[in-house]
Amino acid sequence: MKTIGLLGGMSWESTASYYRALNEGVKAALGGLHSAKLCLYSVDFATIERLQHEGNWQATAEILCEAARSVEAGGADFLMICTNTMHKVAPEIGASITIPLLHIADATAQRLAADGIRRVGLLGTRFTMEQDFYKGRLAEGFGIEVLVPDAEQRALVHEVIYAELCQGQVVEASRRRYLEIIAALHERGAEAVILGCTEIALLVQQAHTPVPLYDTTAIHAEEAVKWALQVPPNAYQS
Repeated sequence: MKTIGLLGGMSWESTASYYRALNEGVKAALGGLHSAKLCLYSVDFATIERLQHEGNWQATAEILCEAARSVEAGGADFLMICTNTMHKVAPEIGASITIPLLHIADATAQRLAADGIRRVGLLGTRFTMEQDFYKGRLAEGFGIEVLVPDAEQRALVHEVIYAELCQGQVVEASRRRYLEIIAALHERGAEAVILGCTEIALLVQQAHTPVPLYDTTAIHAEEAVKWALQVPPNAYQS
C-alpha cells in the first residue's frame, strides 16, 4: 500500500471528512483492520484565508510548497491538496515536489465524463466559481461546459462557506438557499452540480435534491484509495 500525503486544514472540518473517507475506502477494499497509510500536514487556515482574500496567492503557494515538501520528506508516495480553492496554486505545489499530485478537478472531471455529463453547475468559493483555474481545466481538458450561479448567488455561496461551514456550522436556512441555487443551475441546463468546495457536502447531500451531485471530497478520496492500492495512472505533475 502506498502512503497518501495530505495538505489539510483548509478547513480542518473538511480534512476530517477526508481522513474518514480514505480510511473507510481502504477498509472497504482490504477488509479486517486495514486502514490508510497517511502523512498529513495541516496548516493554520486563518493565515491562508487572509491571504486568499488579499489576493496574495504567491504567499499561499510558498506556504503550501513548504508543507508539500515536508509531506514528501515524511514518506508520502503521492500528494492530495484537501481543498478545491487552493488548487489555484497546484502548478507551483506540483513543481516543488518529486512525487505525483492527484488533482481534484481531474478526478472529478473523469467521473463526470464517465457518467456522460457534458454540462455541469459549479458551487464553491468565489475564487473557484469566478476564476479559470478550475472551470478552465474541466473545459479545456475534458470538454465539460461549466455553469456558475449569478453574482448574488455566488456571494451567498461564498459567505456560507467561510462564515458557517468552515466553522462547523450547518444552518438549515443556508441549506434551503443552496438547494434553490442548485435547482436554478439545473433549470439553466446543468445536468449535474459539482460541490466544488470540500465543505459543501457537510451542508448538502444527494438525499436533499433530485439533481445529481458530485461531491469532490468523496471523489478525490475514492481516487486516492485507488492510487494507494495500485500504481497511479497519468499523474498530474505540472
